[in-house]
Amino acid sequence: MTRLTTVTRALIAAVAALLASTALTPAARAGTDPKAPKDFVALRSVDPTILQEMRYVTPHNFVGEPIDGYRQPLCILTRPAAEALHKAQRRLLRQGYTLKVYDCYRPQRAVDHFVRWAEDLDDQAMKGEFYPNLDKTRLFADGYIAAKSGHSRGSTLDVTLVRLPAEPTRPYRPGEPLVPCFAPQGTRFPDNSIDMGTGFDCFDTLSHTLDPRVQGRQRANRLLLKSTLEGVGFVNLPEEWWHYTFKPEAHPDTYFDFPVARKSLTSAH
Repeated sequence: MTRLTTVTRALIAAVAALLASTALTPAARAGTDPKAPKDFVALRSVDPTILQEMRYVTPHNFVGEPIDGYRQPLCILTRPAAEALHKAQRRLLRQGYTLKVYDCYRPQRAVDHFVRWAEDLDDQAMKGEFYPNLDKTRLFADGYIAAKSGHSRGSTLDVTLVRLPAEPTRPYRPGEPLVPCFAPQGTRFPDNSIDMGTGFDCFDTLSHTLDPRVQGRQRANRLLLKSTLEGVGFVNLPEEWWHYTFKPEAHPDTYFDFPVARKSLTSAH
């Protein structure tokens, strides 16, 4: 009887130790997150005047919740991309505009989050704003979602223009009525961006930079952004008026997974 009690106690102690170690796993993992290479910087350290509205750290995005890997509302880029953006900003400030970034470096774990969401065909909570005319089964085939993103290489960003003086953008209220991203500027979500014809992350062909249906002031606004960024070395993705990559890329073949957080950067940044 005594021997059985001793064995039982030993088993209970072993199980308790296992549970304790399992409970500590998230903290242990948090301490071993990968770090950014030394040539990655916070955009604010290069140009603090560029506005930042980092959408994926908030629920106001096509998924409808904060995205994995975004721990702080921080734009991180390779230094060459950040310095080129600074040059573009100086030109635009003289014309009465400022740049505003929605997303910059994107960890691979965030891309994986997008893929899981895209595969869950029942989750269409944000369809009314971001993809009202698109069947969710087409996300991969039409190129809106992919297993890899250039953002994870550190030289790609999503960006728009805001006229100065910049008016604040009101916070998104989860559960508020959704308006199609291609609705007239006065009725869709009140972003302080100048009118680009659609909102950011609008999964629709109207988001194609040179879509012939987008004319007048909206087209001129897109071309101002495009010509300015191309003038300092960025290349536009034709399917998304907001998407630009600085060339040549510092890391053209590497997809990083360090979190979007200041502590991911070296102390010098």
